[in-house]
Amino acid sequence: MTSYFVFCRDELLLFRQGDGSLCLPQCDAPPTVVHPWTSVLSVAAPDGGPDVKTYAIDSPLTADSAPTLQPVPLRQSFYLLPRHQYLMAGKCAELLYWDKNTRFCGLCGGSMRFSTAISKRCEHCGKELWPQLSPAVIVRINRGPDEILMARARNFRGDFYGLIAGFVETGETLEEAVVREVREETGLSITNLRYFASQPWPYPCGLMVGFTADYASGRIHVQREELKNVAWFHRDHLPKLPEKLSIARWLIDDWIG
Repeated sequence: MTSYFVFCRDELLLFRQGDGSLCLPQCDAPPTVVHPWTSVLSVAAPDGGPDVKTYAIDSPLTADSAPTLQPVPLRQSFYLLPRHQYLMAGKCAELLYWDKNTRFCGLCGGSMRFSTAISKRCEHCGKELWPQLSPAVIVRINRGPDEILMARARNFRGDFYGLIAGFVETGETLEEAVVREVREETGLSITNLRYFASQPWPYPCGLMVGFTADYASGRIHVQREELKNVAWFHRDHLPKLPEKLSIARWLIDDWIG
């Protein structure tokens, strides 16, 4: 049996069982029509698990074409699938995104073809490509035992507050990126910077690296281009928190606990 991670746009197709619950399609053949031009990728499964394949379809399904399949946003699948399947879904989404955006060589314009499961080679000039990640840092800043700094970014889709975060720039370490992002977005200085954990973030191809730190000095000056608000929050009066799938929530829950 093969585990199929099939995507339509930004949604993962899950199999609807008789009791109404959703699960990953596991079958001997693709669960949808596969055209000759469809790129079906084989993905290495960890720990010798079942075979994994992934592909994308262009047209949304209808009740007639696939009555047992239901599209679910990738983020929502976190609450429906076992953790290892959610992580694999993210990996598949990243590989499909990379495949779609590397059809032609950026050096000579030639066609790119898979040379291994995770690399491509230009048929004309031989240039090789591998999937690339965009590393970002995120930090929980404590002020004493009962306060943390929280921010509401302009690109947040909800009314929740998160933590200070940003992409790592060329030529800087992860720690330097944290210090720079905090300074640029809030005007504050921090100390006691410590690594916390990391998380794949397949929206579309990120890697979040989490840190904790302590407030050192400064007054808040909000970077209005990116943030709506930044404030200190007491543990007894926290705002709406991020979803549990994000490392921002892990950092906050760790502090609350």
